[in-house]
Amino acid sequence: MPVLSKGSLRIDYTDDGQGPAVVLIHSSVSANRQWRALIEALKDRYRVLAINLLGYGETTRWPGTSPQSLYAQAELVLALCEEAATPVHLVGHSFGGSVALKAASALGPHVGNLILFEPNPFNLLKQNDRPRAFLEARALRDHVKCFGSLGDWPKVAERFADYWLGDGSWNAMPAKRRGAFVDSLPPNFHEWDAIMEEEAAVEDWKAITARTLLISDAATRRPIREIVEIFAKACSHWTFRTITGGGHMAPLTHPDLINPIVREFLDSGKTG
Repeated sequence: MPVLSKGSLRIDYTDDGQGPAVVLIHSSVSANRQWRALIEALKDRYRVLAINLLGYGETTRWPGTSPQSLYAQAELVLALCEEAATPVHLVGHSFGGSVALKAASALGPHVGNLILFEPNPFNLLKQNDRPRAFLEARALRDHVKCFGSLGDWPKVAERFADYWLGDGSWNAMPAKRRGAFVDSLPPNFHEWDAIMEEEAAVEDWKAITARTLLISDAATRRPIREIVEIFAKACSHWTFRTITGGGHMAPLTHPDLINPIVREFLDSGKTG
């Protein structure tokens, strides 16, 4: 994979296909490899750039000397977008969806289409008087911070996997997959700072000029479900699609549900 050097940053990414640029931004505890099926679905008509965020692959790790911010993650996306013709199109999943929002806000009219699958800017829950949903998200954050600080990553992994993949997922996971999951968790320790401390309000995200699609699962976890409700109320000009049976990790576990929706939206709104 190519590695882009921008000052003190090293940005690891893949580059496939030709055409208008689509930047794919992965979820927490994943990496750009999560997009293999989507890359195959798009590369016949798009240049598909799949980035690794801070701490994944060969991308620079967050030093931990200060709280991470969405701004820091979005800077990676902005640097990569400088290597592509505009307008670019952004696709983000979960934490990657929050990063995509921040990047789209900064890029303004240089973004043509913005596609979000269950973005997680949990600060919106606190700002919009959704205390039960916010406390549920914060409880997971506190678990990650507590046991991550103690170096007990398997304990972090069990709760994290069961929360996002479904109850019992950790026990059902093969030993090799468990090991890989544990190894991928440390960057998430810092990502919680980025999403919980972000101060942008829904009105700021509403001002994004890109044509926007938000995809979610009808049975997703409460914090995500209520974030989608907040966006649906404030951003009536966005397009919203609901799937069933995919879950929060559908871009990885059910690409057959997600990829056709992504491709259709990109194809129907080409701006470059």
